[in-house]
Amino acid sequence: MGDFAVGAKALAISNGKVNLSWWEAFARGIGCNWLVCLAVWIAISAKDITGKIFGIYFPIMAFVASGFEHCIANMYFIPMELLLKGNAIVVAAAGMAGKLNNLTPQGFFVNNLIPVTLGNIVGGSLCVATIYWLAYLRKK
Repeated sequence: MGDFAVGAKALAISNGKVNLSWWEAFARGIGCNWLVCLAVWIAISAKDITGKIFGIYFPIMAFVASGFEHCIANMYFIPMELLLKGNAIVVAAAGMAGKLNNLTPQGFFVNNLIPVTLGNIVGGSLCVATIYWLAYLRKK
């Protein structure tokens, strides 16, 4: 589509994801799952379908717009680009020839999946679950 523009943009995004520093990927993972878990809590607490839809829409829109990292989304997105980087036409359309050194299975696991997954765990467990536990369930 559009002279391979969709594949070229996706390739550039994935290359950026595997070139994050460990701490940046970890921090983006915290922010992402904080918003995703808030969306789940809002949806659970909403009484009707409209409330559930609006409740999940804004936190998830914020995580996508902010460029945060989610390990489950990346488990689809980056392996797709690992396959796509073998297409020379798409690589040329992206202007990424010779710049995809970290877009490898090892780069995916070490530079993205591990720190993002740990960040997602911290974001969901500490930033949402622990705060809700402290606010509502903790015994005085």
